[in-house]
Amino acid sequence: MERGASTGLAMKQSLPPPLARFLTATELDTRLLGMIGALLLIWIGFHLASGGLFLTPRNLWNLSVQSAPVAIMATGMVLVIVTRNIDLSVGSMLGFLGMIMGVVQTDLLPQLLGYDCPAIWMLALAAGLVLGAALGALQGFIIAYLGIPSFIATLGGLLVWRGGAWWVTHGQTVAPLDATFRLMGGGPEGAIGATWSWVVGALACAAVVFLLMHGRARRRTFAFTPRPLAAEIFIGGVACALILVAVAVANAYPWPIGSVRRYAQAQGMALPDGGLFIAHGVAIPVLIAIGVGVVVTFLATRTRFGRYVYAIGGNPEAAELAGIDTRAVILKVFMLMGILAAISGAISIARLNAATNSEGTLDELLVIAATVIGGTSLAGGTGSVAGAMLGAVLMQSLQSGMVLLGVDTPLQSIVVGIVLVIAVGLDALYRRRRE
Repeated sequence: MERGASTGLAMKQSLPPPLARFLTATELDTRLLGMIGALLLIWIGFHLASGGLFLTPRNLWNLSVQSAPVAIMATGMVLVIVTRNIDLSVGSMLGFLGMIMGVVQTDLLPQLLGYDCPAIWMLALAAGLVLGAALGALQGFIIAYLGIPSFIATLGGLLVWRGGAWWVTHGQTVAPLDATFRLMGGGPEGAIGATWSWVVGALACAAVVFLLMHGRARRRTFAFTPRPLAAEIFIGGVACALILVAVAVANAYPWPIGSVRRYAQAQGMALPDGGLFIAHGVAIPVLIAIGVGVVVTFLATRTRFGRYVYAIGGNPEAAELAGIDTRAVILKVFMLMGILAAISGAISIARLNAATNSEGTLDELLVIAATVIGGTSLAGGTGSVAGAMLGAVLMQSLQSGMVLLGVDTPLQSIVVGIVLVIAVGLDALYRRRRE
């Protein structure tokens, strides 16, 4: 559904025969493989240029946490762009919703329930999700039912929500946040530790094996030719290896000495002479991002809603003639985008332990760039959730690497802009080759 079979065939025919046979057997997406290759080159390049500082457990762990908000919003932007729309307001919406969640948990709810109420973080998050759905529905209604182009409607949203984030507190920063709410932002306590990380890794590997076996069984049920068994074993082995390596890297990053000291004091322990190694493990925002990616992928590929989204992007007129309520589908897509902006806003303010009116500034550009780099066509009709999330990691890798190298912020913006233009140019070239 997300890629044209004829497109993949045409590209594979231009490759060397052994590589073409390998891609045909494994059915791997050539564009996704190319992006993975580019990401590895970027990582190696920054690692060499930074004197060995980039490919370290600490930097990779922080990179994963920093990528989470953009990756979450990129999953929704895939569906928005697939329907031939755009959402320029996601960064401002993130800031506005983050400010609302900050005010709710630091000012409103404590006055009603008391500062010690354990449900404050849940109610604050629920308020952000409900409001995010409402704001997304408002923009979706303006676009789908009033006929205002999405570029104009969401450009207006960019200005309105950014001003609203300032207006809520008149520019004041809201801090500190609820202790439980802060866990969504990562940090020593916002991770699941070594043991649970290995448990999650093992479950993820089991899920990979199950999905491969389930897909093979379904192909036989519907009389489709299954992939060669060797290809299935290769895909499963590589996927499980990458999962376990990621867990090992997360577990190799220890708590800072200050957190270890406080933990030892709370437990009545004496620190040994060599110190105490406590692994962070996988960060909670990373788990949230992965969960969102799985859910949105399921919506896009395994539900009627997802089929309608791609049908609208492929040919809006034909979709309407087929009886699809295109306006309702577009409304739902923007509602989903609003919910995802709320989740990203919660992670962002939790990570900073503060809500500011500048939160999410220019994130809309990173989200759109990540989505386009991930293979979503601005012409609509095609897009990959996994590719968009990988694009988010690529964009954050560029920023993280430039920070390590001491590159000035204006030059960082120049690089991001160049990368975005190149991504759109490659998309245009890809579509011309397909035609």
